[in-house]
Amino acid sequence: MSETDRSTGEKPGHGVVVRAPNGDVIRYDPSGLVMRLSDRVIEDIALRLGTVPAAAGPAPAAPPVDDAALDGVDAWDIRAEGDWLRFSARMPGRQGARGFCRHRDGGTILGDGPAPVLGLLALGGPSAALATPGAPVYPHHVVAPADDIGAVGMAGIEAAPETDRLEALRECTHEALVAETLLDWRMEAFAPLPLFVTRAETEAAPTAADLSAGRAIENLRIAARNLRAAATLMGRRAKIAAVCLDYALEDLSDSATAYRDGMLACMKAVERALAAEGFDNPLFVRRFENGLPGNAPKAALDGQWELSWNHGEHRLVHSAPGYMFALDGYDRPTDGARRQMAEMTAAAIAASAAKDGTWRCPVLHLAEREPGKGDTIRVIAQAEGDLVLDPADPLGAGPAFGFRLSGDETGAAITGVMIAPDDPRAILVQCDRPPGGKALHLAYAVTREDDGDRATGALRDDWALQSATGVMLRRWALPAHLPVTGGRLGR
Repeated sequence: MSETDRSTGEKPGHGVVVRAPNGDVIRYDPSGLVMRLSDRVIEDIALRLGTVPAAAGPAPAAPPVDDAALDGVDAWDIRAEGDWLRFSARMPGRQGARGFCRHRDGGTILGDGPAPVLGLLALGGPSAALATPGAPVYPHHVVAPADDIGAVGMAGIEAAPETDRLEALRECTHEALVAETLLDWRMEAFAPLPLFVTRAETEAAPTAADLSAGRAIENLRIAARNLRAAATLMGRRAKIAAVCLDYALEDLSDSATAYRDGMLACMKAVERALAAEGFDNPLFVRRFENGLPGNAPKAALDGQWELSWNHGEHRLVHSAPGYMFALDGYDRPTDGARRQMAEMTAAAIAASAAKDGTWRCPVLHLAEREPGKGDTIRVIAQAEGDLVLDPADPLGAGPAFGFRLSGDETGAAITGVMIAPDDPRAILVQCDRPPGGKALHLAYAVTREDDGDRATGALRDDWALQSATGVMLRRWALPAHLPVTGGRLGR
């Protein structure tokens, strides 16, 4: 038995340095100083380190779950988190059994997940309001602000309401179909399914310049504000995946420059509106519309081509040319065509969001006579891949692959079109004689006022996507109406 100090009762080498009324604070022993802390201090240190001490006691009980809030829902693993009920459930829709959430006050059941709440917004004329009746195939993952307006906004007539809640869609706009497509692809990849908030704001503006100063853009700002408010209420962040632009054939601008400048003003106004709500400059996505027989506004057609290569610092991509999509007897896209439009827009968004990703339909930039060959025109293009003149001609462009002469005064006819042997991104257009005329142009997939049918084309790059409609989608070249210059300028 070891000896102890009779005056202190301590073993040799043991003692007290600091003592408080409720016990020893600092002691020493052969190993050094020993500090003894209270349970309160231990709990405070654990809190700061993000750990729970063993003696901290049981965690506070979660608020009780009101079973009536999910009455009739095939739900399990119900958890109360703040103002939300989170649970697993088997719900209608293509998503299958997975996680959902619902506010304690009721309302729409929403798809739950870790990803940000994504906005798919749209700005345009009356054509942007086209929608298919019925809910999306992912009814809890594709929604709209809960203002009882639905997928399409106020048509520029009055201000949209503000809300921090979301509601199910009763119809599918282009943006809802885009969200469906992106969700389908994520399902196939076993990736998380984000929650999409969609809203199309339209206005019957006579010109692009009028659209840029109209109420639709302010309502788009409110839609973005509602997106952020809803995401904040859910405890998640908000992000805008894209803003779709659908305004071309409605335009009555008096020149291509006026249309282009009006659309640039629209994008600038949208960027300012979204920045005021805390969002970055968005990706703008649009189709290139080539017009209908007897209704092909030249200013908008040429202005779209101007935008395709001259859009400043705006993040603008053209998802597809309009000529690749079928129309019904009322010159509206068929249901299959609307699905294909959504797939092309979704592909453009996905490609643009990928690291170092780009999306570009082939754009024809320059038409010039070959030196020493007055009957041959070289067309220089910009594309992501090598150009292809599709021999199958699935869109019915004809033997000239969609090319024709405009303003020719010599009676020349196109006899052949080929990819240039020395440049896979250039086309040679051969004629039976040298074409000429003060307003000589080479047109590709541009509908004339006197055409009996809508113009199409057969020029594309090597990109392909199998559509859910059963056809192979291609990245066809955008329409162009190019003046023919007198000599080759080089590249």
